[in-house]
Amino acid sequence: MKIKFSLEFFPSKSEEADKRLHNAVNLLAKLNPEFVTVTYGAGGSTKDKTKDIVLKIADDHRFPVAAHITAVGQTKEEVLSTAHDYWKNGIKKLVVLRGDAPNGEVYTPHPGGFAYALDLVEGLKDLHSDFDILVAAYAEGHPEAPSLDFDLDNLKRKLDAGASKAITQFFFDPELFLRFRDRAAKAGIEKEIIPGLLPLLNFKRTCSFAERCGAPIPEFLYDIFNGLEPSKENHKLFAMNVLSHQITRLTLEDVKHVHFYTLNETLLTRHICRWLNMGF
Repeated sequence: MKIKFSLEFFPSKSEEADKRLHNAVNLLAKLNPEFVTVTYGAGGSTKDKTKDIVLKIADDHRFPVAAHITAVGQTKEEVLSTAHDYWKNGIKKLVVLRGDAPNGEVYTPHPGGFAYALDLVEGLKDLHSDFDILVAAYAEGHPEAPSLDFDLDNLKRKLDAGASKAITQFFFDPELFLRFRDRAAKAGIEKEIIPGLLPLLNFKRTCSFAERCGAPIPEFLYDIFNGLEPSKENHKLFAMNVLSHQITRLTLEDVKHVHFYTLNETLLTRHICRWLNMGF
């Protein structure tokens, strides 16, 4: 069985990190991803950097590149101007998000902007109907959603408004995603939901990241990685085992596409993607 995969990168903040980012893109590009995405920082803080990276990747490689577009901290005119610039440069695939407020602030819609991702999807499809829009999904529910049903209904509205697919926030328990997918199907969602996977390059750092994102970590992972430093071979071997288990379980349930949050690293991602290309 051959599984499709896509990759996410984030804008770098230094010249050295720039080199590491582009080295990672060039190395992983050889594995023929379906597409790659490039994120914004919180509050849209890396918007211009994201645009530069998206255009460079698109110039250097043949696969589609999806730019993140967020509503936070911008007027409608500013957001649509950025999106139109992408469209003029041949970037027709977008990952559309509400976006997070910077520095842990509470999200407040911009008075002249799109309030939520749904509004942004509608605005972008009105701007250019041929935009291919992907939106976010949360297998465990968005941390700000009042209920799981509310969150699922919001996802359905985004897809009904013109988004073609959804990509989930990262998770580590495949059963969590599979239960979510079942609930989505019962709610009338027929479009593809792509599971997002985060390679465990540094378990301690991932725990901190997951807490900020509201992503649960199964208790058994704390037991597995207890006392292991990221540089140690056992940490890397366990991380690969966790990732391969996730993918194996998901594909047994007819998942045909996975999305990797690479963190601009290639150690685990390049090996797992080679495995997927071999039709494991």
